[in-house]
Amino acid sequence: MGTGHGHGAVEPGHASARHRRSLVVALALLGVFFLVELVGGWVAGSLALLSDAGHMFTDVLGLAMALAAIQAAMAGTANRQRTYGLYRLEILAALANAVLLAGVATWVIVEAVRRLSAPVEIQSGLMLTVAVVGLVVNLVVLRILRDGGPESMNMEGARLEVFADTLGSVAAVVAGLVVRFTGFTLIDPILGIALGLWVLPRTWGLARKAIRVLVQSAPPHLDVDAVNRDLAAIDGVVDVHDLHVWTLTSGMDVASVHLTTAHDEAGHDVLDAAKHVLRDTHHIGHATVQVDPPAHGACDDCDAITF
Repeated sequence: MGTGHGHGAVEPGHASARHRRSLVVALALLGVFFLVELVGGWVAGSLALLSDAGHMFTDVLGLAMALAAIQAAMAGTANRQRTYGLYRLEILAALANAVLLAGVATWVIVEAVRRLSAPVEIQSGLMLTVAVVGLVVNLVVLRILRDGGPESMNMEGARLEVFADTLGSVAAVVAGLVVRFTGFTLIDPILGIALGLWVLPRTWGLARKAIRVLVQSAPPHLDVDAVNRDLAAIDGVVDVHDLHVWTLTSGMDVASVHLTTAHDEAGHDVLDAAKHVLRDTHHIGHATVQVDPPAHGACDDCDAITF
């Protein structure tokens, strides 16, 4: 016997989709300035500018992947064979962003170490001009993306890349000022190393979050034991088993569980109480609850509800 209502594909109102316009604007700004900074860094001979251009390239690529993942996730819900849509593409995009940023940071560190022993001539005026404009662009983009990070891992990855690029622009401005007024060209690779070392652990943090979702671990903010206790405390429930909680995509936690009742008539009341515990107490918006009658061994002919 079944009660409640079910979902086919999960609805497309996930966290990243609300910030699609912000991604488009940010992508356009960064795409234009990436070309400016790449040419400026090459002509000026500045590693700080080139590293910042490298970061900006990963920004452009990362934002493009983030936007593509959102579009694919939204379109994926139209295919009934994809009962969960393509929401996991958002998590894959976040993981790819982390890998890209880690690669750029590693290249900057290696190149900076090489330049410590073989300094190059730097055109400080051009370097400083491009760095200041880059800093302004990054601050504008960072402002555009600031609201998405807490809601979406995809947006968090994009925002992390832009934030790292903002620091790169600051480093390039500082390096330009030091070279211009003191002639100390080693400041350029020194700041490059410092920036790379700052970025690397943060890319690992983002990658670890993405991997946690991909291996279907329970969300870190959710206490599975507490969920189990609250379900077990429902009047009429004598056993909780097969409890699974995982994250489908950012802002979309999912659960499934079997509850054994003390008597057959308790099914509907238990389902209503379980819905309250999961959705209202633990903020799990998508769950499947199966109620097993007391004398039932296998999990067939059971009451169930999804919400």
